[in-house]
Amino acid sequence: MATLIDHLIKLTDHRDRDLLELTLSKALIDLVPIQRVIVARVVSEEGIKRWLEVATLDAKGGGKVVDPLRVDFQKLPLLEDNRDRLRAVQNRERIEIAWAGEDGPRITYFPLFSETVNEDEGALEIHSASPLTDEQLQTLTQVQHVFRNMYHLLAYSDRDALTGLLNRKSLDDTFYSAVLDELGEGPESSQTDVLKTALAPGQERRHRVPPNYWLGTISIDQFGIINDKNGHLIAEEVLLLVARIMNNTFRTYDRLYRLGGEQFAVLMHCPDEALVLAAFERFRANIEKFNFPQVGRITICAGFTRITPDDSPSTALEHAERAVDYAQHNGRNKVFSHAELVRKGFFGDAVKIGAVDIF
Repeated sequence: MATLIDHLIKLTDHRDRDLLELTLSKALIDLVPIQRVIVARVVSEEGIKRWLEVATLDAKGGGKVVDPLRVDFQKLPLLEDNRDRLRAVQNRERIEIAWAGEDGPRITYFPLFSETVNEDEGALEIHSASPLTDEQLQTLTQVQHVFRNMYHLLAYSDRDALTGLLNRKSLDDTFYSAVLDELGEGPESSQTDVLKTALAPGQERRHRVPPNYWLGTISIDQFGIINDKNGHLIAEEVLLLVARIMNNTFRTYDRLYRLGGEQFAVLMHCPDEALVLAAFERFRANIEKFNFPQVGRITICAGFTRITPDDSPSTALEHAERAVDYAQHNGRNKVFSHAELVRKGFFGDAVKIGAVDIF
């Protein structure tokens, strides 16, 4: 059986936040006499919050790992459906439920994070046959503390310093996972295989990500004029507010990026082009109706493209950016699909290097 030190090494070995919850679960199963571990994250869509159980592991074998990008949000349980778990998250405290006598089985809930950073919230749910001892609780707390430190360290390296959105490096990493899946070269879809391979020594394999991946870019209209007229600090405030509106408009499990300057991006999974267009239109409308302090009303242009097996991050960004350029030269405050513009003959699909900084 692996020791505490062995599991701490595994946790600090990772360069991928998507595998940390699974590694945490495996460590607790090995180190503490418990029956089941569930890592549940809080996800939201249009102001509604639900539970997403991203990792479940049983002591007797078996379990599952869920990719947040491929879930059906409407089928997830509401936060109020598990009030004890919710109370642990809201109050930042341990909640212990004895459901068959004081010395019998119980469920213990812990807040996954000690504080909310970048909207991250979740709970660690422990099922045990009897109460956990002080020594066992101490081991659990130590492992969870290392998990939190690694999660925030990796999150910091993946984030834009100004807005807190993901950065270009993070986009490249997730993009290549999507392309591998489109090519059929990603990790096996079997949950058992994921559980086995994800923890193999020296291995950094990502969860399988679904096809129907879309990349969209967003540019603030006439941002240079906003900057020149109002100054750098006000312009930065506009960027911060645009990032906040993005977080409030798109789904929790959509990946939101700042590429630099006034350019943003969204990477999402969606089965239909019309639904992607609706999501970007909703964001465009939310920006248009927002009153930015000292600036007033502003608008954005957005363009999006479906990721294909032949794409690299730079070619997909170029396709999306060409749709943005078309919007900016045709009235601004618009959203266009690159594929739709190609179908209508407005331009071909040849790639040219545009305004996006791809390095």
